[in-house]
Amino acid sequence: MHETPILRVENLCKQYGTGCQECQDKERNSVEKNYCKSCGTVFAVRDISLDLYRGEILGIVGESGSGKSTMMQCLYFDTDITSGAAYINRPGKENENVFELSSQQKRMIRNHDYGMVYQNPVHGLKMNFSSIGNIAEKLIAAGNRNVSDMEATGKRLLTNVHIPLHRMKEEPEKFSGGMQQRVQIAKALSNNPPILFLDEVTTGLDLSVQANVLDLIKKIQRELQISMIVVSHDLAVIRMLADRTIVMLNGEIIEEGLTDQVLEDPQHAYTQQLVYSLL
Repeated sequence: MHETPILRVENLCKQYGTGCQECQDKERNSVEKNYCKSCGTVFAVRDISLDLYRGEILGIVGESGSGKSTMMQCLYFDTDITSGAAYINRPGKENENVFELSSQQKRMIRNHDYGMVYQNPVHGLKMNFSSIGNIAEKLIAAGNRNVSDMEATGKRLLTNVHIPLHRMKEEPEKFSGGMQQRVQIAKALSNNPPILFLDEVTTGLDLSVQANVLDLIKKIQRELQISMIVVSHDLAVIRMLADRTIVMLNGEIIEEGLTDQVLEDPQHAYTQQLVYSLL
């Protein structure tokens, strides 16, 4: 691909602890997995660089604790980074490191450029608001003040994610897990974001519900040409959705490439173990 990425991430790091000379110097090798034996610092995300292109689904796969969800939280400004840079391809702002922006500017990016679907709907929805009220909240945050517009948008999005309109005034706490995820997807899409983050969105759902949610994500991506980063520990999810795949282990990228290539001919011993354990 020769076009400019819609999102470029460079040397992203997130550590818990101050670090010491032992773990800052890679040659001394005091870090076991992602934990420094000398000072107790945990390197949740270490030196991550990636590109996301327009209309692409990028899969991030790895075991629990590999740093993939922490990376998503950093990108969505849910947690502060230790160091690194990220650039969104927006007119006139291509060279702005979004991590260095003010909290108000970061909020603008969350409201206009990003959508987020969390593993646990409690983090993405107000469970005691109506479903359409959740969507309206996101639209208001993005600057919409027209009530009839917001209602029309809310109805259209809920219809698109197969939530019956006679239930639009109901709170998500009364819904099943699969319906909650679908409301979350509708809310995340309400501001037409060019970039959508999906963090383990099918975990904990029944297999038939998982399939419905994945079909919905694929359909949305095809119709709207949204760029997506999909985090999962489930290779079947990544195989179905992702154009390219990154494999993470202990906070670092250990392998990346076209999804078919990574899953059919894994190069790293850990990826081989991951793939062959499913066969």
